[in-house]
Amino acid sequence: MLSAESSDASAHTSSMMVDSTLAQVGKNLNEAMRVLGDGQGEVESGIKRPHFISTGMPGPLQGDGQDVSTLLHLVHNLINEDDEDSEKPTLQLQNVGEQGHMALLGHSLAAYISVLDRERLRKLTTRILSDTTMWLCRLFRYENGSACFHEDDRDGLVKVCRLVINARYQEYASEGYAVLSSKQPVIYQSASCRPGLGQHLCSQLGLPLSSLCTVPCNTVFGSQHQMDVALLDKLIKEDRDAGKLPLLLIANAGTPGAGHTDKLGRLRDLCDQYSLWLHVEGVNLATLALGQVTSAIMAATKSDSMTLTPGQWLGLPAVTAVTLYRHEDPALSLAAGLTPSQPVEKLRALPLWLSLQYLGHSGVVEKFRHATALSQQLLQKLKSVTSIKTSVEDELKSPVVLFKFSQEMSAASSEGLVESFCAGEKEVLDAFNRWLGEQLAELVPTSGVDVVELEEEGTCVRFSPLLTAAVLGTQQEDVDDLVVKLIELVPVMNSTLCLIQDFREQIHRHSPSLRYVEDHSWPGLGAVRYEPQADGVDEIRSKQELEKINTELLKKLQDLDTDIIFSAGSEFGTEEDCIFVGMVTEDVDVSELVDTIAALGRDIVESGRLLENMTEVVRKGILEAELQLQKANEEKLIEEGMLRQLPLVGSVLNWFSPVQSSIKGRTFNLAAGSLDSTEETYSTKAQAGKLSVQDTPTSSSKRLPGQRLFRRSGAGSDSISETSSVGQAEETALEKSPTVSSSVHPPDSPDAPETPHHTASDVSTEDIQGSSEPSQVEAEEAPEERQPEGQEAEQSSR
Repeated sequence: MLSAESSDASAHTSSMMVDSTLAQVGKNLNEAMRVLGDGQGEVESGIKRPHFISTGMPGPLQGDGQDVSTLLHLVHNLINEDDEDSEKPTLQLQNVGEQGHMALLGHSLAAYISVLDRERLRKLTTRILSDTTMWLCRLFRYENGSACFHEDDRDGLVKVCRLVINARYQEYASEGYAVLSSKQPVIYQSASCRPGLGQHLCSQLGLPLSSLCTVPCNTVFGSQHQMDVALLDKLIKEDRDAGKLPLLLIANAGTPGAGHTDKLGRLRDLCDQYSLWLHVEGVNLATLALGQVTSAIMAATKSDSMTLTPGQWLGLPAVTAVTLYRHEDPALSLAAGLTPSQPVEKLRALPLWLSLQYLGHSGVVEKFRHATALSQQLLQKLKSVTSIKTSVEDELKSPVVLFKFSQEMSAASSEGLVESFCAGEKEVLDAFNRWLGEQLAELVPTSGVDVVELEEEGTCVRFSPLLTAAVLGTQQEDVDDLVVKLIELVPVMNSTLCLIQDFREQIHRHSPSLRYVEDHSWPGLGAVRYEPQADGVDEIRSKQELEKINTELLKKLQDLDTDIIFSAGSEFGTEEDCIFVGMVTEDVDVSELVDTIAALGRDIVESGRLLENMTEVVRKGILEAELQLQKANEEKLIEEGMLRQLPLVGSVLNWFSPVQSSIKGRTFNLAAGSLDSTEETYSTKAQAGKLSVQDTPTSSSKRLPGQRLFRRSGAGSDSISETSSVGQAEETALEKSPTVSSSVHPPDSPDAPETPHHTASDVSTEDIQGSSEPSQVEAEEAPEERQPEGQEAEQSSR
């Protein structure tokens, strides 16, 4: 009786201990997420945040241990240490959601469960593995399947290949790779498979690269990204005739780039004919969980194995990938590593086990349905956007949308660009689409769009919400915002394409001082280089001067009040010492832009030559000053005599008979480069009124208040982005103000007639270079007398 009571008490104590430990695990996880997520843990708990020194080198282990709170703050500081000295906001962890918290809890519980006794661990892990396998097989319509959970999403395929090798080579278990020499195994993959997959397989299996056969995609009929089934049949026959053993075929249900699906039904029949193992992978496998599945995707359920990434599709952090497979021999599965031999390995399924139960079957399906609905929403809206071309395999159910800016559908094609531009048309459009994708990803980060490089289509923008929506929390409003930003960017690209040739011609007009630089990888108007004309200068000095001038010219252009972006090009560009001009709107005056670049370049060159001349003048002036001082000393010696130069005798003589010296002071005029007498300065007590270099008129850009440079008045503003357009109210006010308009372009001479209205395009090269024109106040006196009182008040307020 006593023994039974002791046993019950022990079990009760053990149960309380387990419950308290599980509660502590959850508490620690919540505390870690709170501190790492928003960094406000120290504020809410009242604990002062410790200061940690950020160094690139690991420090020694401290003698005293640290508590949990301190360690969490240390991790938080390490996450954000790159942002402490920058202006960027503190890095925030992604919003993983409640199901993400369940996955994180699963990782913590897996470590805790691993310390249980072996028998309890075996029962618990077996239950977790069997439950998760059954749920996944039912969810993705894969009957009678087994599951392998692996961290690297390629490891499942590697283990499947080992399984097939063990099954097809009877003596492989005893003889090893020696049996492969009799019949070399061949693994077939599509040309649209993810890069490096086949090489990874050969490396892990110890097979030569000759065992890998890449099957081209269709080029005449069908999709550009689907495997050519007829050519695959031919390749298999040739390998069999050559004494090789066709082993396995890797097919796609959603290619990594375009999201296209191979003809899985025909591939299944071909694999049955030649006894090949069919493995399928791709993002479109997620649609198997939906109520209505296309026949092309449904054929994937007949494959021998498939790799799923539910963690990525559902937004679950650090959840393993899953490979579902069918095989009758469990011994071969164990030998291939598909079946875990240790109970701890089965705990990999615990985070997914918890997350699936938290979401439920309906929750999982709803997430997949939401992602596909977002794709359909974007696809429908893109059909009405001009100059945008979509590339979708199945418009009814495709979860991946590809689109790009197409010159064929744009206004630029109707303008008839010259052959020189068409020669690099594809590269230019690729650069424009790369810029488009980067801009959309920056403007609407929750959309999850990215840029992909495809062999046939070139550079495209991809929207794949199955891979991003669960993590980013993409909603229908984000898709609407994405389309709005796209509509704003398309006219800018159209206008830039139309003006590229004009930009090139205007640069050639300023030859040889300006040179157009051909760089098709730049997304913008183009590149230009200012090349000063210097004879008799060595190559090294000429290159240094070229770099200096263009660097200073770039700084001056960047300081101008304009929406046009000037830069030194991309970091990995091949062209150096160039000024790259970005995207422009249709109202940009290219002629004025190029004239400004040429004028500023001349100013820089002339300033440099003036400095060199001034250096020579100063050097000569110093030599002349030395001669003048020496001559003055000689005259002083003759005038005063030798006795007055003696220290003691000279002071006595000067006491009794002071001498009036006729030696005058000198001043060195930098502007004139001459030594002048100081007599006038001391008599009038004022500096001479000669004009110095600093008093010369400097280059200035006169324009309407609020109006950007290089804008043509009267041009349509419908295609101008909201960030670069002038407000309608501001334009109206500018049109009603003749006084302000007259200051944009002052008359060339005092006798020139005054015009009350000017536009931004009237700013001439002479205005930028600077000239001896009347001041702005003088130019405004006549119009100011004719102004109504309302405009005078408006002008005075400005």
